[in-house]
Amino acid sequence: MTDAPKRPSMLPLSNASAGGSPAAPSTPAAPTTPAVPAPQVPGVPPAPLTLRASAGGERPDGNFYELIGGRATFERLVREFYRGVATDPVLAPMYPETDFEGAIQRLTGFLEQYWGGPTTYSEQRGHPRLRMRHMPFRVNPDARDRWLTHMRDALDTLELSPLQESTLWGYLERAAHAMVNTFEE
Repeated sequence: MTDAPKRPSMLPLSNASAGGSPAAPSTPAAPTTPAVPAPQVPGVPPAPLTLRASAGGERPDGNFYELIGGRATFERLVREFYRGVATDPVLAPMYPETDFEGAIQRLTGFLEQYWGGPTTYSEQRGHPRLRMRHMPFRVNPDARDRWLTHMRDALDTLELSPLQESTLWGYLERAAHAMVNTFEE
């Protein structure tokens, strides 16, 4: 055996008086999920610990849709994106020439709903079913990369914070990769 110093044992929280003597014995409390103990202030109950969402279900740092400027920001992103798509020899033919405005509104609506804005997209079009909606189009790696190039250019015009930009770009990259439905050239 070694003569290592003993660690103090963790004592359960009790209704101790200011002098430190425990209150009258009571029945043990039901086990709870272990948590990092917070400094206790006498007479003040500890605040609840929220890790991923607030009590109302929002992210602790706020609603992403609202944080980046709401519909106006998403519409700027999508309009800039389609400016590039309109001149792309691979992507432009996938859109009806007379319905670019419809495409702009659909993508804007989808993105704003995904990021916590109004649910207008689903109210008007039902479940997004992105893979199904893209099946009629040949989305190969070249089309995906072109889509990402135009979206990256559009995203760079927004001047978001690095964290906001990274969050949005990460989603857009994953979504673009998920839409690939053929590897034929």
